[in-house]
Amino acid sequence: MHVISRLIAACAALAVFSSLPALAEATLDVVKKRGQLVCGVNGELPGFSLLNAMKEWEGLDVDYCRAVAAAVLGDATKVKFVPLTADRRFDALAAGEVDILARNSTGTLTRAAGGKVRFVTPNYYDGQAFVVSKKTDITQASSLRGGMICVLKGTTHVFNMDNWFGVRQLHVLPVTFETPDKMYKAFFGSRCLAVTQDATALASTMVRSGRAGDYRMLPEIISKEPLGPYVRSGDEQWLDVARWTHYAMLEAEEYNIRRNNVDDKRRGHEPLVRRLLGVEPGNGKVLGLDESWAYSVIAQVGNYSEIYERNVGMASPLKFARGINALWSKGGLMYPLPLR
Repeated sequence: MHVISRLIAACAALAVFSSLPALAEATLDVVKKRGQLVCGVNGELPGFSLLNAMKEWEGLDVDYCRAVAAAVLGDATKVKFVPLTADRRFDALAAGEVDILARNSTGTLTRAAGGKVRFVTPNYYDGQAFVVSKKTDITQASSLRGGMICVLKGTTHVFNMDNWFGVRQLHVLPVTFETPDKMYKAFFGSRCLAVTQDATALASTMVRSGRAGDYRMLPEIISKEPLGPYVRSGDEQWLDVARWTHYAMLEAEEYNIRRNNVDDKRRGHEPLVRRLLGVEPGNGKVLGLDESWAYSVIAQVGNYSEIYERNVGMASPLKFARGINALWSKGGLMYPLPLR
């Protein structure tokens, strides 16, 4: 009887052991072996991620992924961009279809705590707004009561909208769509009274449509939307690489290190700059990267100011001011942790 009991226990233990997933290989090692970073993006959002007329990827999120590729592989061009819908972006990341998600995604507690993905750090601060046709004469969000609102499925915008109108004892009818293209097509076709998204996304889409003069953004900003990249849970080294790549671009802006002067700065004598650019070793080893990882980022992609200005700032068609996305020393919220 004792022998049979031991056999049953052993079989049960074997069954449990065999059902456990194999330990996944570290993302950093996978990317290095593959020689390419796979980055999940929106793909339809001007200023953040979009294929331009030359069939080249451009945008703030695109340049962030290029920066990560430069840090890890020494080559900012070694990136494959994968467009993902808002509804399945996190599932695709958790399943390993992409190495990193840079898809104008808000960092929230329920998305990142105890789940399959982790928020890296905000790389753009935004807020949810509404756009209406000027033909409606609507000038405030409360006047949308009873109306149909176009909104993307799988975003925080549905909850934010329900909450904002609910506390005011107002009601609207969300009309959800899988992609921004379908949503704006419906809105421009007058299927909805208004369309809601992050204010920057709304503005950039209106500018790109060539019909901005026909529409009005309402003054209410109904939410905080700290946008940024996500990585899979359980891979702290990859989370560190993703986070410190962003901080390196901010730190470079603080020290006025740009693509066109990074070599001169590297030959200088300022200790923190020499540490950032890998002349003084230490930062690279801690991250599992080459000591010149931040130098590669800045030399090939630029500092945060450079990627902001060319994609959404004054050097772009959107011409958004830095506002709260300025450095902390200039009245904004961008504050890099010290790279030392």
